Parts: sequence; C-alpha cells; structure tokens
Amino acid sequence: MAFRQDGKMKLMILESGAKARTVKNYLGKGWIVEACNGHVQDLPSGNGSKQRSKAMWAANKGELPEPPWDWTDGAERVVNSILDKARKSGVEEVYIATDPDREGEFIAWRLSILFGEFSKVFRVTFNEITRSAVSNSISNPSEINSSLVDAAKVRRFMDRLVGYRCSRFSKSWSLKSMGRVQTPTLGFIVEREMERDAHVPIEYHSVHADSHGVRFNVRFHEKNDSEAWFDDLGKHRADRTSNDDLAKSAFKALNSSQVLTISSVNDGIARRNPQPPFTTDTMLQAGSSTLGWSVSKTSRIASTLYQSGYITYIRTDSTRTNPDARKKVRNYVRDKYGEEYLGQGVVGKDAKGKANVQDAHEAIRPSKPDVVTIEASADESRLYALIWSRFAASQMSQSIRERRDLEASVEGSDRALRGTASWRIHSGWEEVYSQFNGEVRTEPPEASLEVGAKWSIEQSENSPEMVTDQTKPPRRYTESSIVQAMKKAEIGRPSTYVSTIQKLTGRGYVKLDGSSLIPTSDGRKLWTDVVPFYNQVEEDIGLFTPDFTSHMEANLDLVETGLEDGPEVWSSFVAKFRDMHNNALSIRKKTATPRQQSLIESRMAHLDPEMRNELMLGKSVEEITGDEAREIIDKLQEIGDRIGYPPSEKQSGLILKLADQLGIGLDEALGLAGVTEIPELTGGGDGTASELIGKLIQMTRDLPSTEAQIELIEKLVEQNEKSLSEVLSTVGARDISELTKSDASDIISKMKSRGRGRSRKKRS
Repeated sequence: MAFRQDGKMKLMILESGAKARTVKNYLGKGWIVEACNGHVQDLPSGNGSKQRSKAMWAANKGELPEPPWDWTDGAERVVNSILDKARKSGVEEVYIATDPDREGEFIAWRLSILFGEFSKVFRVTFNEITRSAVSNSISNPSEINSSLVDAAKVRRFMDRLVGYRCSRFSKSWSLKSMGRVQTPTLGFIVEREMERDAHVPIEYHSVHADSHGVRFNVRFHEKNDSEAWFDDLGKHRADRTSNDDLAKSAFKALNSSQVLTISSVNDGIARRNPQPPFTTDTMLQAGSSTLGWSVSKTSRIASTLYQSGYITYIRTDSTRTNPDARKKVRNYVRDKYGEEYLGQGVVGKDAKGKANVQDAHEAIRPSKPDVVTIEASADESRLYALIWSRFAASQMSQSIRERRDLEASVEGSDRALRGTASWRIHSGWEEVYSQFNGEVRTEPPEASLEVGAKWSIEQSENSPEMVTDQTKPPRRYTESSIVQAMKKAEIGRPSTYVSTIQKLTGRGYVKLDGSSLIPTSDGRKLWTDVVPFYNQVEEDIGLFTPDFTSHMEANLDLVETGLEDGPEVWSSFVAKFRDMHNNALSIRKKTATPRQQSLIESRMAHLDPEMRNELMLGKSVEEITGDEAREIIDKLQEIGDRIGYPPSEKQSGLILKLADQLGIGLDEALGLAGVTEIPELTGGGDGTASELIGKLIQMTRDLPSTEAQIELIEKLVEQNEKSLSEVLSTVGARDISELTKSDASDIISKMKSRGRGRSRKKRS
C-alpha cells in the first residue's frame, strides 16, 4: 500500500526510535519521522525551585490545576531539534502518534502545544504498527482526547500529593517514600510474610506406589474420621495422615507385595478449554512460568516486539481481538491442522461485558496472525512464539483426554489406593503449544483396565515410598503473582505493574530472592508502623487500603471514558486526603516517633541518671507524647551546645563508610581528629565528628572519578554539543581517565548550569 504524495511535507512524531524506524519504512518520501523519546514535559520535580517542591497547585473551581510543566531530562534538546528540522523542511502537517493510552495522550497533548506553530496538528493512534494500521490512522486523524488527558493529569496530581506529603511523614521513621499504589502493593508482600512467620508446621505422612505410569496414593481417612487430615485451607486430604503407625503399616504392605488389584474403575472424559489471548498481566505471568523471565524482561522484550511491528499494543486489560485477525489465524489453523482443530473462540469476561476494563485496546496478539515465526533475536522469537500460540489457541478446539479413576487394594492392608490413568485422544489447542509443553501421554496403560486386574508395583527408589513432611507456609509472592494480586484487587493498571515492583525494590522495601519477593526491615516498618496512621479511619476505608486505591483507580477510568468529571474527582480526592493526612498527624502527636525516641535515647546515654529523670519527667521514652519529645530534644540540644554529646548513628556510620572508601582503617581515620574511639568525638553540626567527616569527604574527592560520573559527563558533552577535550581542559585534564571525583563533580556542575541557562534563554 503506497501513501499518497500531495507535495506537502509532513512530520510524524512517535515515542521511541524503534517505532519511528518501523513507521518510516512505511511512509517513505514526503515524511519526516522522529521520536520524542517518551515524556517531554511533566510536573516539576527534583531539587531546586519552589515549584519543584510543591505537592499541589491552586485551581479555579471546576478546573484542574495547571502547574508549570517542566522539561524532562534531555527532552528540550530533542524537541528543539525536531522543530528546527520541521521548519527547515517546510512541514505543514504534524501527526502525533504516541501510544494509544492515557500516558500517550498526555504526551500528545504536550507535543500539540509545543508544535502549535504549524497550521495543522493531528492526533493519530494505532493499536498495531503495520502498514495498514498506520495508513488508516492517517486517513482518519482526530483531536487530542481531553478526557484521557484529564485522567493522566489527575493521576499525576494524586500521586504527587500522596507521594510528597506522606513521604515527608514517613521520614520520621527514616524511610524513603510512600506511594498511592506502591504502598498497598507492599502491604500484600508484608502481610504474606507475616502469615509465613505465624505458620505452625504440622507433620504428616503419605504413602504411594507407581504402576504402569500411574501413581497410586494410599487413602487413609474419610472426611468423617476422627483422624481425618485437612490442609490450611480446610481441604480434606485423604492421602495424608498424622498417624505414624498407620502410614508405616501401609508402606510395609506395599513393600511386601508385588502387585495391586484393581477394585474399581470409573470412566470419564476430561476436556480442557484454551485460554483467552494475552492481557498485560497474563503475558507477564506466562513469561515467568513458561520462559522463566522476570516481569521487567518480559515487558522489555514485548515492547521491542510492539515497536518493531510484530505484536499489538502491550498495555491492555482487554481480551477482545479484531475479527479480521481471528479470521486469518483460523484460516491458518484450518489449513495446517484441519477443520476439527477449530473451536468457537475463547474470550475473557471483559469481552462479554462482565468486567471493568481500563481501555478499549485489543488483547496482545500478533499483528500478522498468519506469520508463525519471525526473524529476530532468540528472546524476541521465543516471546513472539508464545504470544502467537496463545492467540491461535484461543480459536482452536478443546483438548480431550480419556481418563480412568482407579481404586486398588494390596494384600496386607485394609486401606484403598487411588490413582488416575489419563491419555490424550485429541490435542486441539495444545497442538500449537507443543514447543512449550512436555511430553504428553497419548496411549492407555498397557495393563488391563478391568476390575480384578493385577498390576505389578514398580520397584524403584521412589516406589513404593513413604514420605514424611510438614505443612508449608503460604508461598511468598513472586513478581508475576504480585501482578496477579494487583490485578485482582484492581489497584494497578497495565502501565504500572512493572514500575510498581521496580519502585519497591529500588527503594529498599522489597528484595528479590530468586523469584521470591521478600520485605526488608524497612518494608515491614513502613507497613506495620507508618501505614496504620493513615488506615485508622473510623467511618471510611484507609488511604493505603486496596479498597481505597481501587476506588481511585476506578474513578480515573471513568474520567478517561468521559463518565466522570476530572476536576470533581480531583477535588473529592483532595478533600478525602486532607482529612486522612490531618488525622494521621493528630494521632502522631499523641506519641513520640521512633526517630524522636532514638534521638532522645542516644543523647541521654551520656547524661547522669538525675538529669535524665528531670528531662523525662519520670516517664519512659515510650510514654512521652510527640509534643513532649520535641521539648526534650530542644533541651538536649541546649545541653549539647554546652557540654557536647556523642556523634549520631548517622555520623558514626558515615565515618566508617568514608574510611572504607579511602581504604584506611578506623584507627587511622580517627587519628585525623586526635581520638582513638568514636565516642570521644562530639556530635552536632559544630562537633568534632562533623569536622572529621569534612576532612574525609575532602580526601575522597581526590579519588578517581566513578563510572557513573564518567557516563554522565559523556552524556552532557553530547547534549551540549561540546568536544570532550574542551570540557576536560577546564580542569586541566588531558584524558577522562585522569579525572578525580572532585574534577568530575566540577565539570558536571558547570555543564548542568550551562544547560539550565540555555533553557531559560530559549523560554524568554
């Protein structure tokens, strides 16, 4: 399909370079295709200006706030480059083709303003990066969807307000941050760990034997037996017993006998339905269970496949698919396997109108359903094969197995054995999954399936076998299972699953042990010590409960679809948050924070008992209020100014860290201050500990520059269009390897300052 050329130069802006390269191949001459590299402007962030430290901005009634949207890192240079190219090329029409979701619409909105000088600016979207999809979008351009933009704004405002105000609150516990979605997600992980801690293992025995490929388990107890065994979920497990003698007796009988006798046979048919096409969460889960990948790897590889035009958009809750795509894959299945392999087609609840879905996107499927394999990297090919198989399977027939539920007896025991023989008679949808599944039995056992038949017992290391084990605590969450928990609780969205996990690990609240997510001490502290201040609400659900977060996410979805007014949702949230935050502050005043308690205890340590008792008013540190704690700390400061007090834990830790960085012993470091022990130093900003820290920091500045500093310098050199040698000469260095940490810091500071100055000049 050729794109019509009318002599007018056109510009298309996409989010990523990979996507831009794919689309460029479709558009050809007459088009400039550029990438903005994600978000170009966003809420002010970082340190510096007053605007960047604000949690919210004022707004007129019935309107959303309009904060000063700041450039994201490196975006101003990219946008100005595209603008210059467009002006010089005589561009008349601009097509903004960022992702077809809430965040993509926000980026498109900012770009539409930045490129407002051009006579025609259009919004185009496509769910798949194919020639036909791109052509159709250009033929049917639209305007910026204000509902989507409002939803993106409100989400930002919510996250900003909660993040800034609650994170400041959490600093009293020396914690880094709190978040509207990340904190409830952390709660799942911590609560699961607490369940594990509380678990009391119960010993049990099980006995089994194998025969002709069938495992027979001894059935010890019926439900109504006094010794009947039930698992933690209350499920009856007839194959388990706590009676050691009973288990040993059954095992002895199996060991002494060579055969078991079939006493009962029940015929049956097992039909397995295919699953719906992938949504974001099910794709991440399959990436983990089938390919053994982390959710971040699966997400990254999927993004590459989408940007290269191989699959549809990867952030979706929907299982709906395009009728033409279904037709193509059904034709392939019919031609490849035969009519009997076609089914009615399987979709999820959302496609039947029974579930809340964030967007109108299709499920994740191949852009060209009749293309089974692609020319790509090994990882990309594996994930594509999984996505193709899932989509093809959704249009295929059931797999069918014959089964025989067997009961058997063995001489010397009055306990029955039960097993199931199963073999597949029609592969159906499993046919396209053969590369991901193990070997499947397709023939019945060689032994007779008649009552009275004698089956030989396999004699091996594992048959017969008596197993003594204990009940296990609940499994820890993995990356994929926490995504499922978020999805079930409706506290996350396809665009936030991976980033939420990354925040929890990056901020030290959760660590990965293999595939398991384990809360750290800080993670536990945040959930058990800090969150209750916000969840102690008498007549409403707490701020960091899944219910509250789910409600807010649902409101954002309604704003997105135009069913709720963005300013009203934002105003309602602010009112609720203000009440919850003020309530948390009032509760905290009633008791000293852990941070206050720790500071008081450390500074009290060097005072005599009489002075301590006088300051504490006869109370323990756990009994004083927050107001009393502040008064005591002020008095301790006055005392410290007169007589001095020991260094804080933070100061002591920093001295140890700096000494380690310098490769010197603690004795040598303390010798710089003329002492031999850390307690001999004095704390506070004017104390000897602070002076020593200053000396050590100065010494570290003469160490070689870090890898991170070098990478940043190289990036800034490119952004500022300077030569590396010119930049190095400002500190008297000839090669980047000669830079000290101090030199590197000076260069970085100067170049950032130049960049900010240039930005201000351009804006003026």
